[in-house]
Amino acid sequence: MAAASAVTAPVATQAAERATVEVAPPVAAPPAPAPAPAVDGDMTARIEALNPGAFVWHPERATAGPIEIVVSIPRQIAYVYRGGQLIGATTVSTGRPGHRTPTGTFPILEKDRDHRSNRYNDAPMPFMQRLTWDGIALHAGAIPGHPASHGCVRLPLAFARELYSVTRVGAVVHITDEAPSAETALATARGVGMAIATSAPVPAAAMTGAMR
Repeated sequence: MAAASAVTAPVATQAAERATVEVAPPVAAPPAPAPAPAVDGDMTARIEALNPGAFVWHPERATAGPIEIVVSIPRQIAYVYRGGQLIGATTVSTGRPGHRTPTGTFPILEKDRDHRSNRYNDAPMPFMQRLTWDGIALHAGAIPGHPASHGCVRLPLAFARELYSVTRVGAVVHITDEAPSAETALATARGVGMAIATSAPVPAAAMTGAMR
C-alpha cells in the first residue's frame, strides 16, 4: 500500500499545478484610426486667404477615389476633391460679361497638354481639359482676380499642371452660381440638382473645335 501512495502523489501534484496556471486574455486589436476630416481647418484658413493666382495643393490627403471639381463663379475659386476629401483649391478666372461661363455638371471630354485656341489668334491654352464641344474648358491662363475669360475657367499654370496629372477623361466638374465654402462645396454641387451637361458623340474632326 505504501508503494501505491508513492505513485499517486506526484500525479495529484501535477494536476494541482495545472489548475493554477492562468491563461492570459487575448490582446485586443488597436482601434482603427479615425478617418481624416473631409476638410482640414488649417487648409480652409489658407484657402480663405488666397490672393489671385495662388492655390493650395495637398494630394497626399487622399490617394484614391474619383476626382470631382467644384468651380464657384461668385467666389472665383475651384475646389478639388478626391474620394470626397479636399486635396486642393485655387483661384480662377471665369467668363467676363458677354462670355458667361455655363453652370451645370460636366464630364471632362478631352485632355490636351499643349492646346491652342482655334478662335482667338492661336492663343496657348496649356493643360486644357474640355468640358463642352462648343469651346468651354479648364486651362491655364491669367488670373486677374475677377472674371476675364471668354467663357473658359482659367487656372494658374502650376495648378493646371498638377490638376491635369490627377484627372481622367470622364471626371466630373461642377460649375455653380453658388458661393459655398470648402466644407460645403461638394455637397452643394451634388445636391442642388444642377442639370448634367450631356454631349452626343461627335466626329473626330470636331474635337478640335474653337476654344475660348
